Amino acid sequence: MSAKREPGTTAGSTAERRPRVRHGLVIVNTGEGKGKTTAALGVMFRAWGRDFHTRMFQFIKTAGARFGEHRAAEKMGIPIEAGGDGCTIRSGDREQAAALAVELWARCREAILTGEDDIIVLDELAYALHYGWIPVPDVIETLRQRPEGMHVIITGRYAPQELIDYADLVTDMRVIKHPYRDQGIKAQLGIEL
Repeated sequence: MSAKREPGTTAGSTAERRPRVRHGLVIVNTGEGKGKTTAALGVMFRAWGRDFHTRMFQFIKTAGARFGEHRAAEKMGIPIEAGGDGCTIRSGDREQAAALAVELWARCREAILTGEDDIIVLDELAYALHYGWIPVPDVIETLRQRPEGMHVIITGRYAPQELIDYADLVTDMRVIKHPYRDQGIKAQLGIEL
């Protein structure tokens, strides 16, 4: 069994003795298209493979959510904390959703500032910012205060312009074709769930 490597090094490399300098990035995946959370999960799983400490907070999914990503992350020991109440964005109690978002943001902020993780994903945070549940300046100030090498990935439609301007990498997912919209094919296990 090999010794634990420093995050961001490769076994047997010179970098193993001298860890690479990381420049922490703020990455935003936004837009109307599919794949925002999926892309963030891909980064998390890639980083896990390099012994990075990763964590995800979810602003819309409920604490009892058991989608494929939750099951995989659990097996890998990657914490995912879901703190939303489902799809209240469309039809539910927005006051309840706002209160849950504020509570979850306090835990996110603490995790960012303590610096124990290398990558933190704030899944669906853009919705909470768009609806005014969490002040954009508070999020940007917290991102400014994060440890130098920490990466933060923010997902969700409607990312506010201030966040886009602050971020290092922004991807706007757009729909060209969608199986539900174009063919009536519902969400499927292993693809969306």
